[in-house]
Amino acid sequence: MRQLLFLVLSFILATILACFAEGKSLLIDDFEIDVSSGPAGTVDFGAGNGSSVQVTADKDIKNSGDQSIKVVYDAVKGGYIYAARGFGLDASNANWLVKPEDIKWVEYSAISFYMYGTDSKAQVAFDIKDNGSEIWRYIVTDDFTGWKKIVCGFDKFTLRADWQPQNADNNGKIDYPIKIFQFEPMSESKGTLYFDTVELVKE
Repeated sequence: MRQLLFLVLSFILATILACFAEGKSLLIDDFEIDVSSGPAGTVDFGAGNGSSVQVTADKDIKNSGDQSIKVVYDAVKGGYIYAARGFGLDASNANWLVKPEDIKWVEYSAISFYMYGTDSKAQVAFDIKDNGSEIWRYIVTDDFTGWKKIVCGFDKFTLRADWQPQNADNNGKIDYPIKIFQFEPMSESKGTLYFDTVELVKE
């Protein structure tokens, strides 16, 4: 009888813990993809005005799964760089694991990702594009080494001031669902960064 009770209680506890773990975050991207660019690509990336970027998969330095994405970049003054995943991009296969319209956004207060730092002191912009096509920005400084979870509260994003798409609604508030995120190493800096495991977080 005691053994049965112990098994039942263990099962209930395990179920509660599993539900709690599932409920705290939602994995939207893990970069377990064949990284490619172009119209049929899986990552929409590029650079201009003298800057350059290469985006590939890396199976040696990873936070979870089999690989991360590796960004080798040279961000010069006046240039720009981007590496994006999401819906409505020029790269038609850059979609997340979950469709934005299937997410209960009201339940989440932040978006997080893992970044492998080299203590380069470079700054990286993490941008999100909302349902009104406005772009919002969160700045991360590479002042650590190894993997670090970066948690970006939605209330900590600021409206990107240097550029907005022509079709942005310019209403100055984040309209859900968010459809795209992108990484943009900022000028003037040069180096290699790794990103992995993008989640929505309940704080």
